[in-house]
Amino acid sequence: MKYFVSTGEPSGEASGIALAQSIRSCDSHAQFEGIGSTAMRAAGFALWRDHAGWASMGPAAAIPRIPKLLDAMLRTAFHIVASKPDLVVLVDFGVFNLRLANTLRRLRYEGPVLDLFPPGAWLDNEAKARQVSAVAYPVTAFAHQYDFYRSLGCRIEFFGHPLTSRYAMRPLRPPPLPSAGVVAMLPGSRGGELRRHLPVLAAAYRTLQKRRPGLRGVVGAADARATETIEATIAREALTNVEIVPGVAAALENADGAWVASGTAVLETALIGVPAVAIYVIPPALIWYGHRMIKHRFITLPNLVLGREAVPELLQDRANPEGLAAALDGLMNDPAQQYEAFLEFRQALGPADALERCARYAVELARSRGSHNR
Repeated sequence: MKYFVSTGEPSGEASGIALAQSIRSCDSHAQFEGIGSTAMRAAGFALWRDHAGWASMGPAAAIPRIPKLLDAMLRTAFHIVASKPDLVVLVDFGVFNLRLANTLRRLRYEGPVLDLFPPGAWLDNEAKARQVSAVAYPVTAFAHQYDFYRSLGCRIEFFGHPLTSRYAMRPLRPPPLPSAGVVAMLPGSRGGELRRHLPVLAAAYRTLQKRRPGLRGVVGAADARATETIEATIAREALTNVEIVPGVAAALENADGAWVASGTAVLETALIGVPAVAIYVIPPALIWYGHRMIKHRFITLPNLVLGREAVPELLQDRANPEGLAAALDGLMNDPAQQYEAFLEFRQALGPADALERCARYAVELARSRGSHNR
């Protein structure tokens, strides 16, 4: 069968690829097309559109992208109607993907649309929940969102978080020597995240290196563009004993601790069991917008799920070199308490076979509803 997967940034692309790989175990002749980037092409997808540069933070950054994204969305909708995939899978990137689903329905497209990670998991937006449920088959990764949709009588499925089985929890490691250790730096994948996070992470690394002269750094780069930016930062800041590796998992492989830009990378770090401090900085002009949109005490996924600050969140002015160095140094010296919280977090995300169950559901949708496309 044919599957079309729509993503808008690297984290969603990784989830879409993971789902596709699991679908292949149920549908060995599956064909995949989608919106992604180099990782999707390398995974065997036919790339319909490259999403490089699509993601943005806040309305000011998003407005200039609207004409390009609107054009891409409309072209994608007409392409789907014409090509008739057996299943359309939307992965995160809520504004674009929800508009795509609505447009498909207005074009009288009757094929099944699966929405993986439907928008607003912690916003409890009734109008958005009803809209998503009306045009797609939402599959949430969080029990909280499942309960909310069900309370409204909206259709939704919950199998657990599909990425849980992708990451093995490593055993609790003893603290590194007080004068040494390996620290991972995960600054994010968007251009704005790199610009705002890399300078403060570089300064935090130098600060921690004064406490730990034998410290080594590993920076995870999302793509070639990020690698170039990180290389320039390392040279400009004259950082020593720092290497660049591709992606989150490679950066965390031998890390004793990590500074992580809030997002999917925090989830991955917690699932692997690496001591973590979250960082996020937005432009001052977006602070009001952020307060308006985010009504919860926390922004990182482990803290939202557990309802407490298992991962220190150093945001805005608190994301300074001294604070970042002190927080991570403390966790590297005594990782046990946070590790126990990560075990609890993993348990709260649901069963380890969530990805396989989600894949089986996707294949069932494609088989049972695929005839509507023909």
